[in-house]
Order: sequence, then structure tokens, then C-alpha cells
Amino acid sequence: MNQSRPPAPYSLEDFLARARARLAPIPPDDCFNPAVLPHFGDYRLNPDDLHTGLLERARPAAVLIGVVARPEGAAVILTERTAHLRSHSGQVAFPGGKIDATDASPAAAALREAEEEIGLTADRARPLGYLDPYITTSGYRIAPVVAVVDPGFEPAPNAEEVALVFETPLAFLMNPARHERRSRPWQGKERFFYAMPYGDHYIWGVTAGIIRLLYERLYG
Repeated sequence: MNQSRPPAPYSLEDFLARARARLAPIPPDDCFNPAVLPHFGDYRLNPDDLHTGLLERARPAAVLIGVVARPEGAAVILTERTAHLRSHSGQVAFPGGKIDATDASPAAAALREAEEEIGLTADRARPLGYLDPYITTSGYRIAPVVAVVDPGFEPAPNAEEVALVFETPLAFLMNPARHERRSRPWQGKERFFYAMPYGDHYIWGVTAGIIRLLYERLYG
């Protein structure tokens, strides 16, 4: 009897199978409820943050985790923010931002921001589902939206916000050995965070934390 081979590890086919089985098809019920403790966030490595009103002040936002097929395996689309931005300047980030009242859903917000930031139109991205919300120390409750992106997509970065668009192999990001725990002083305290240095790109903080969340949900 002929049996089809399982998809190669970290291929788009393998990723899609995991995403269909393990992502939430709609935003989790507690996605924007500050009274419900989220599954993951900056507080996980810094539990004292929960005593500062972190949950109560969090504002809704969404990011797009765009996964694209490549011959050597799937890759994740990331950006580097411009150096002149007031917040998180020069940092590696997913396309995304605050959810507007006119956005039909967190996925709609993530797609809108992706088009504004890197020129990814909605017809070139297919949302697959949601991770649990991610709380940030900066005061956001992020809905991570996972989507598969057309491999023919050519980024058109908004020069006001994005200095660079690049891809990182899924095999690298989903390898827990790459998930370093680091710390640095911030506001008189030692702050802990994940970091995943990749070549010349220093992936850390919220972006690395969301990548860790993706790993735990799909591969952990």
C-alpha cells in the first residue's frame, strides 16, 4: 500500500497542518477583557508587573505573523522599524498596531496595518487563526494573527515607519535552543526578556515573546 509521506519539518505544509489543528479560528473570548489573565506576555518573565495595573491599562492591538513558503522551508516576515520613531525605534517587529473602532476584527486590523507598513494587500495574505493575547509592559494587549502570505509578494515598506523588511526561517525561530533569556536594567529593575539574534538582526522583547508563544502553541 502506498502511503503519502508526511510533510517536511518546518515546511509550509507542516506549518499549515499544525495551524489548522491548534490555532483559534476566532479571537479568544478573553482577547480584550482586562479582567482575564492572558496566556502569555512580558509579565511571564517579570511577574511583578501584574501589581502595576498592567492588565487594566492594556489597550487592544493586533500584529500579523506572516508565513511564506520558500524552497528551503517556510519563513516568517519581519520588519525593522525606522530609527526616528518615538517608540521601539530600530527594533524588529511584526507588522501591526492599535485596533481602530472601524476595524471589523483583530485580523482586519492586522491586515490593514500590514498594508500600510509593508504594502501587503489583503488578497496576498490568508489568515489562519489566532494565538492567545499577549500583554506588553508598554500597555498593549496584542492579538497575534497568523496568516499565510503569497510567496510572490514583494514588500513596499513605508519609509516613515519601516526601515527594512526581511524573512527569518521558521526552522530557526521554532528551535527552542535559539530562545535565549536575557536581561537588562530598566527603570531601576532588572528586566527579563527573550532574544533570538539572527545574523545582523536582533529579535527580542515583545516580538521574540510572541514568537515563543507561537512555538509553544504549534511546536512545543
